[in-house]
Amino acid sequence: MLTVIVCLIAGLGAGIGTGLAGLSAAAVISPMLVTFLNMEAYDAVGIALASDVLASAVSAYTYKKNGNIDIRHGLVMLVSVLIFTVVGSYVSSLVPNRTMGSFSVCMTFLLGIKFIVKPVMTTKEQQESKSERTKIIQSILCGMVIGFICGFVGAGGGMMMLLILTSVLGYELKTAVGTSVFIMTFTALTGAASHFYIGGGIADIKVFILCVLFTLIGARGSAVFANKASAEKLNRITGIILAALGALMMAVNWIK
Repeated sequence: MLTVIVCLIAGLGAGIGTGLAGLSAAAVISPMLVTFLNMEAYDAVGIALASDVLASAVSAYTYKKNGNIDIRHGLVMLVSVLIFTVVGSYVSSLVPNRTMGSFSVCMTFLLGIKFIVKPVMTTKEQQESKSERTKIIQSILCGMVIGFICGFVGAGGGMMMLLILTSVLGYELKTAVGTSVFIMTFTALTGAASHFYIGGGIADIKVFILCVLFTLIGARGSAVFANKASAEKLNRITGIILAALGALMMAVNWIK
């Protein structure tokens, strides 16, 4: 019963964060599994990444149906993200003490506050006014930054993408989330496959199935809601969800 409850809370929380704000499921699921089910961190990350694949894919499909995704520039950014995740991971291995372990959790909370206090009200027309050359260059450079931070810190990819897509590239919120989950579908798939291959398979099939199922349900429902909501309402709800998840993860880390 404890396993089901933990997977339900972790999965739904991660799914809502993914479908609503493009947050990586790994930021929520892995610390919950480690703290409350005593799972090995490496195995927990693998299950979290696997849960992220379907959740991000179904979210991306929902945003695509509603015209809130930028696949062309998302693919450009994806290549940069994947390459510089490897670079960041290598640089991280050269640093004796990783002092940025709580980076993703704190930034999730602060990003939530940012959306509440200063909502993103950019329109699609403002983004489309940029030249194609500018869009491609910005996508490459931002992908490099996101990938490096994700590889160095080990988390925060979805959160960093949302921040940069809205604050730096000037995407309106729905397109930013849609593009973010589109990219995360492939990064999560790559990460999950490598984790299971290196770790010798799935550590706990029951936890794996429950987390994937609950995350998928949460992501689907929140993505449908997000695409129907007004920009003002979506900013406010996204901010509340991110701040709540950030506070929850800080509490979980404190317990751990």
